Parts: sequence; structure tokens; C-alpha cells
Amino acid sequence: MTDATIIVHRPRERGGRHVTIHGRPIGLAHSDRDLKEFLRQSGLDETDAEAMVDGDSPEIEWRGGQPHLYTAA
Repeated sequence: MTDATIIVHRPRERGGRHVTIHGRPIGLAHSDRDLKEFLRQSGLDETDAEAMVDGDSPEIEWRGGQPHLYTAA
């Protein structure tokens, strides 16, 4: 079990990664920019969202692929 509240799921074959926050689907990110925008839309201010993604926050769990990569291997 993870303590992460934000899950960035493995890259899809066609690119992009599904994102869930607290178990709720938020969208399909194709870049860190998209992920930051999803976090901002979920209530974080822009500075906090950028710091979380750029700083590899433990609140973000990257599943099934390298962090910050959005294309299938």
C-alpha cells in the first residue's frame, strides 16, 4: 500500500499517462506541464504544483515507467 495521493499510471501504448488523485481519475497527462495543470485544477496553487512535480514529491507515485516520461518504451 502506498501513501501517495497522486498516482501517475504507466504510459499507454499511444502515449500519455492516466492520473488519479485520491483514487479519482483526473485525466490523461502527456507531459509534466499537463500533470502540473491537473494538480492546479485539483486545488494546489501553481507554485506548489510545480514544486511537487519538479521536486519528485513522495506524494506522487509513478507506476510502470520512468518518472517524467509519457511515452511507452
